[in-house]
Amino acid sequence: MTSRSFVVFTVQNGLEHSRFGLTTPRKLGPAHDRNRIKRRLREVIRTSRSLLPAGVDVVLNPRRSARDRELGELRTELLSLFGCSL
Repeated sequence: MTSRSFVVFTVQNGLEHSRFGLTTPRKLGPAHDRNRIKRRLREVIRTSRSLLPAGVDVVLNPRRSARDRELGELRTELLSLFGCSL
């Protein structure tokens, strides 16, 4: 699945819970920018965990535009990729 700020890879894991992985390639910028993106994505996942589907492994690969987006915009975009609404 792709969107303006993410490329998302998913696969069923056969468990009752989902697992999440984050990638932040160097093309996103220096380490402090990549770490900021990871912190923000972890917060989106933490606050939206109950809305996200269960039983899948998810790898989030942010794009450059994720650096400049607000936290609420990232959350809305990620939930819409999974077909969830707020």
